[in-house]
Amino acid sequence: MQPVTAFKGVPAGSTELVPSRYAVKIGEIDVVIVSDGVLPLPTEMLGHNVDVGARSAWFDEMFLPRDQFDWALNQVLVRSGAQTILIDAGLGLDPDLNLPRAGQMVRRLADAGIDLAAVTDVVLTHMHMDHVGGLLVDGVREKLRPDLRIHVAAAEAAFWDAPDFSHVHMPPGFPDALSAAARRFLAQYQTRLQLFDQRREVAPGVVVERTGGHTPGHSVVRVASGGDRLTFAGDAIFAVGFEHPDWHNGFEHDPGEAARVRRRLLQELAASGDYLVATHLPFPSVGRVAVDGDRFRWAPVFWDY
Repeated sequence: MQPVTAFKGVPAGSTELVPSRYAVKIGEIDVVIVSDGVLPLPTEMLGHNVDVGARSAWFDEMFLPRDQFDWALNQVLVRSGAQTILIDAGLGLDPDLNLPRAGQMVRRLADAGIDLAAVTDVVLTHMHMDHVGGLLVDGVREKLRPDLRIHVAAAEAAFWDAPDFSHVHMPPGFPDALSAAARRFLAQYQTRLQLFDQRREVAPGVVVERTGGHTPGHSVVRVASGGDRLTFAGDAIFAVGFEHPDWHNGFEHDPGEAARVRRRLLQELAASGDYLVATHLPFPSVGRVAVDGDRFRWAPVFWDY
């Protein structure tokens, strides 16, 4: 299926069939999932540690092509009390990687009526380029509040001083691009960083917790209010991980630990029934986790509109 470029009833100049945002209410807290677009990647990125036949069988079952798939990119905006919190900041624009369908966050926030100057806090699940790149787009820094707080695990910031790519399985060019983006981000935003060790309450009902695994400082964000709960899992959980939590994502710096974190999160979410949102689950990525024998099953919510 090709991307939609024109459709009767879509406003002039728009290339979107539907708005790329979706809102849910967690008690008194507003949560909006915003799509940053999609990133085309080789299918081996979803399980480079398994036989190609097993991987191809999963893609066949999902009616997806065997060679390349569109890796969803989701960010989250949370309003709690007087605070407006952006969780992750999208890919941004890297002309060297030629990714025209990604890096849409700034435009899509504007389309949703969200002013960058209203953001009081940014929480980074980790510092891969598709999570910090939006803050590096020309003109963005000038639109942000001078007192903006950027929360990231201390272990994550330290890792990018000398990142270890020895266990990843990325397409050519990505390690250099990731390192360059992290260095630029730290150079531009060092004075705004609010580092934490294991856990921090960013706003009432909004807590960030370090998990490690995907990167040393990878973190998840918990949102809780009025008996409702949602976990934004960042890159800890991806689409194939429900049925095959031990398959390795090519961007994981510690694949073994990432698999343990993933299984632990899935077990916890299956037991609690809490909502799950993750960066690379298909937009809008809101759903719950069920146990299916010795595996897990993704149960996406029915859209409320």
